[in-house]
Amino acid sequence: MTDQPFSALAAQTSGALLMDHCRAFARWVKLSGTRDEAESLRYVQARLDEYGYRTRVILHDAYISLPGKARVEVDGTALTAITHSMGRSSPADGVAAELVYVGHGTAADFAGKDVRGRIVVAEGIATPVVAALARDGGAVGQLHISPHHHLHEMCISPVWGNPDPHTFAQLPATVACTVSNADGSAIRDRLAAGHSPRVVLHAEVDTGWRKTPILEAELDAPGSASDAPFILFSGHHDTWYYGVMDNGSANATMLEVARLAATRRADWRRNLRICFWSGHSHGRYSGSAWYVDNHWDAFDRHCAAHVNVDSTGGIGATELGHAAAMSPLHALAAEAITEQTGLQYSGKRKNRSSDDSLPGLGVPSMFGGLSEQPPSKLKLRNALGWWWHTPEDLIDKVDEANLVRDTKVFVHVVAKLLTDAVLPLDFAAQAHTLREELAGLATALGPRFDLAPLQAATNTLHARAQRLGEAAGRLDPATVNATLMALSRALVPVDYASSDRFTHDPALPVPDWAVLQPLRDLAATTPGSDAAFLHQVSARRAANRLGDALRTANAALDAALGA
Repeated sequence: MTDQPFSALAAQTSGALLMDHCRAFARWVKLSGTRDEAESLRYVQARLDEYGYRTRVILHDAYISLPGKARVEVDGTALTAITHSMGRSSPADGVAAELVYVGHGTAADFAGKDVRGRIVVAEGIATPVVAALARDGGAVGQLHISPHHHLHEMCISPVWGNPDPHTFAQLPATVACTVSNADGSAIRDRLAAGHSPRVVLHAEVDTGWRKTPILEAELDAPGSASDAPFILFSGHHDTWYYGVMDNGSANATMLEVARLAATRRADWRRNLRICFWSGHSHGRYSGSAWYVDNHWDAFDRHCAAHVNVDSTGGIGATELGHAAAMSPLHALAAEAITEQTGLQYSGKRKNRSSDDSLPGLGVPSMFGGLSEQPPSKLKLRNALGWWWHTPEDLIDKVDEANLVRDTKVFVHVVAKLLTDAVLPLDFAAQAHTLREELAGLATALGPRFDLAPLQAATNTLHARAQRLGEAAGRLDPATVNATLMALSRALVPVDYASSDRFTHDPALPVPDWAVLQPLRDLAATTPGSDAAFLHQVSARRAANRLGDALRTANAALDAALGA
């Protein structure tokens, strides 16, 4: 900011306004594509209109799955259960089959087990990983044992966004249910003792195409063209049950950031676009994926960074040091968290979740979840609280002080991205991580694959990116920013995506520097084996892809530094 530091703006965060928003969101169950979701979104739109934003609601077709009634029968006794979004509905008389215990449902747990025509029994919350393994193994059902007595709603599709003719076959093929830890453990223990309980899964799931909304709000920097570079600030609006923390509190954060940022619009150097997604919970990020697909050119040419927000201000959420950020944005995350909370930031890799539908295109992103619960033996996903994705996610799960604290971090981040003359993107940091990856691979591969050209190009990238950072104050900001965006488009996809720039990876884990996975696979083969020859082919293509990205990035840096 020209005359007001980020902390002064963040200090204006209003706990009263944030809690007023949360109380409003607590009035509606916001299932994707429903009337109550639309009513809640009208509340959001009215506030943004008051703050001076141009707003519109976009309705689009989305493949949405809403779980209905479910029960699990064990030897004729009915257990309390839930089914899951994108799971299959059962026949009227349910699905009965032999049970196969698969531990925590990893690929290693499934290995060597014949699950064809059977029901797999897995520990933990239902996930797309288990659904994909069960589908590929030919299972007819999956029964999940909750970590405790709460039953957590989940979307188990591994397809990111709406399915297409190729990915439709990757949707879950099983009837999926979850039971409590006590009920599930009893079934597991009987299996371990050699018994064969008769288990029948009953599930109703309403899955199909329906219209869902996206609320888009835009505000431009003074004198800026509408097609100038912009920052995307987004979060999902649909919920499980009332979802006051997930994602009502985050929607409150979005409104407060929007309000405060607008008061300093005179200092903006970039435009701001804010999107409230539907289809996060019930369509596996269908809203954000559709929006990116249908605004691809605008994102490619103009989106400088994406800040996502999910589940802020939870009671007991004292851990902020491991919030996720892509490596070019790691320093910004550390600055904002340390300055606004006094906590130290170590960070973690930004894996795809929380409507992060932009890595393949090449837009750097940060956050999603910010504050978490302290480590717990329950090991709940994202440590967002035992009430996460349950009917207990109500207003009493939001702590006003924590919500103000978290919102201040987002105010800092968004304000800096909007107002800094040079975008706060550090590609020397990303180059450093690639150097480390290549060094480890060079040791593993030895003379089997020459990585020296890639290592030399990466060293050049690191040196030039450092020089750009040091010279940024002496160069034309527009030139530096254009270079940073060119680096984003070249480097983010090979680091954070396996697919091309026009499609979306499955909603499954993506390895660090995803482009290098074929080289890692080659390193795991026996030299001279058929597998080694096959993997040599894919390794060469992967190296070519990375080499092309490095050449593009270095050319952009060379042009900027030469200028």
